[in-house]
Amino acid sequence: MAKETAAQRVERIKVEKSGLDVLESIHHYAISGEDVDPEDIDRFKWYGLYTQNKNLQASDDETLYFMLRVKLVQGAMNTTQIRILSGISKEFARGTAHFTTRQSLQFHFIRVRDLPEIFYRLKSVGLTTVFAAGDVPRNIVTCPVSGVDEHEIYDVSKIVAQVNGYFDGNKDLVNLPRKYKVGISGCAKHCMGHEIQDLSFTAVKFKDGRILFDVTAGGGLASNKQFALHLGFVDASRILEVVKAVSIIYRIHGLRENRRKARLGHLITAWGLEKFKAEVENSLGFIFEEGEAQEYTPYAKREHFGVHKSKVNGDSFVGCAVNGGNIGAKGLEDLANILEKHGATTIKATTTQNLVVIDVPSDATASLVDDLDAINIDANPNPFKARTISCTGMKFCKLGISETKDAAISLAEHLHEKFPDFQETVSISMNGCPNSCAHPNIVDIGLVGAKFKDENGETISGFELVLGGTLEGDKSRYGEKMKLKIEPKNVNSTLEKIIASYIKSSKKYIGLFLKDLIEGDEFTIYDLK
Repeated sequence: MAKETAAQRVERIKVEKSGLDVLESIHHYAISGEDVDPEDIDRFKWYGLYTQNKNLQASDDETLYFMLRVKLVQGAMNTTQIRILSGISKEFARGTAHFTTRQSLQFHFIRVRDLPEIFYRLKSVGLTTVFAAGDVPRNIVTCPVSGVDEHEIYDVSKIVAQVNGYFDGNKDLVNLPRKYKVGISGCAKHCMGHEIQDLSFTAVKFKDGRILFDVTAGGGLASNKQFALHLGFVDASRILEVVKAVSIIYRIHGLRENRRKARLGHLITAWGLEKFKAEVENSLGFIFEEGEAQEYTPYAKREHFGVHKSKVNGDSFVGCAVNGGNIGAKGLEDLANILEKHGATTIKATTTQNLVVIDVPSDATASLVDDLDAINIDANPNPFKARTISCTGMKFCKLGISETKDAAISLAEHLHEKFPDFQETVSISMNGCPNSCAHPNIVDIGLVGAKFKDENGETISGFELVLGGTLEGDKSRYGEKMKLKIEPKNVNSTLEKIIASYIKSSKKYIGLFLKDLIEGDEFTIYDLK
């Protein structure tokens, strides 16, 4: 009998026991202390759990540690939830806590024996890890200032709640071919990033005053490297119908033979866009509306930093940068204290590993901003700290080749020290492996983990340079690999050279400069070596 493939193994595991049903097994392992069945380890993902790298484990420590991802619905955490999460981090996760690019929070060093208590605490404040990972609908991404931003096109809060209600623990969607990422946003700055979602809805205001949602599908960054394709426009009242139709089509017809070719975008490629659209419309019983192509905000400008007047009378919202998304137990505790001190209750995480305090009394904003700055959460971040993101990296991720979290913080600090008067926001990503968790292909400057030989012929871990990516609707482009491998010790100096050369150039913004750098018109990549 032929050995089963990786895809066949996962499909068998999912059929034999639902990922949702592994909760009972988790409690059993926690109480009994038995070794976890390798097939249950796969199912643990349905509760937000991944085994982590052993790089930071002592040589005599045989504990099986996990990363645990907590879903923040619409990116939100109130002060009570923040304190619970801080306590979990402090007691069970060695003080770790990181924001993700899907508006969630991750812990490390989680032991199976602690999971029942952790799950109990999360449930006590309305938080969950269900469907935070696995072949299921992942956390819906949306604009963090939906409902409070005076400039938003449409408040999608209720729609996102409806779709979340459909997704939450839905047994009809417990066995999808692969992960399934949905975004819904009415943001005027288009911060949700519809171009890279499996399915997304982006509010558009037409000249006649009507507001419809641009429906796009099939986007991705890693094995499914393509920008989402336009299906048409729908009214807000029909978003849930479309979500249901596409979700079921993906469940039934999605490709399952190869894990690297199982995303929704792969199905669309196999079928062709016309067939996929027709299948969706046939399921819906109506056709998508047609409309003119839209202009979208460039990726580097999709942010909500600073103090802004809220729709809620007497309130403001304050957008802040967090170093590489790394907040930790103490950062969470300090954040809760500051919010309570100034009469605020809630923060929302962003898709760039930052946060927004959404309900600050307007007369308290100045003092809140000062207190946040004291704990290195910056409402007026320099252009490097503002948009530098990073993945988990080799410290914790089994796929990690290079260290990223501390390196990203160091890089942003280095560039600000060298260019204190620089004003233009530059999007930077440090990704610890060739996958795309930190979105290195859609930023101005991407660093992708790689192994290569140094000048002495020794194999080392470092980064490959990727330049010129962005999201901007039809103008979106993936960054170009520059065939330049960078040792970790040279990352800061290499990016310093890029910024210094841009400043000396005649280009009006960094995107044009990077385009020329890619094409080798005025300054070649060899000048960076």
